[in-house]
Amino acid sequence: MSKVVNITNLPTVNFINGQKGQFRTIGKVKAGFLTVNEYPTWQNEEFSNNPSLILGQYEKGVLQTVQFKAEGSSFWLTVFARVGKKIKLVDLAMLEGLNVGTINQLWFNTELYSQKQYQIVKATSWSSKAYVMNEELELV
Repeated sequence: MSKVVNITNLPTVNFINGQKGQFRTIGKVKAGFLTVNEYPTWQNEEFSNNPSLILGQYEKGVLQTVQFKAEGSSFWLTVFARVGKKIKLVDLAMLEGLNVGTINQLWFNTELYSQKQYQIVKATSWSSKAYVMNEELELV
């Protein structure tokens, strides 16, 4: 069962689900065409541990699609896709690690950004998680 709280009704998939594997991204360059980026082994390991880090790797508006290929598989599955300001799908593992700061800096003009979402999960700063419940700190 996922820990993700999603009141924004983003379409989600659960392909990563704790698996290790390879990632590749498709981004739109300033010249207007799309380009594919595959990552080295050390970066794939980092992204496997926290897939949401990929969403903070590019300048605003560049990242279009993220694909994942699990170890032992020969198929690439789309785990994040956007068209314009619309998020077409996002993997639950990516939402679990996503911080408010990443959204506010790079994704504020998309459906990922929602003040109501932040309130529901008790986000109090940019380092708070945006789609997972944050624990309230008690002052001693």
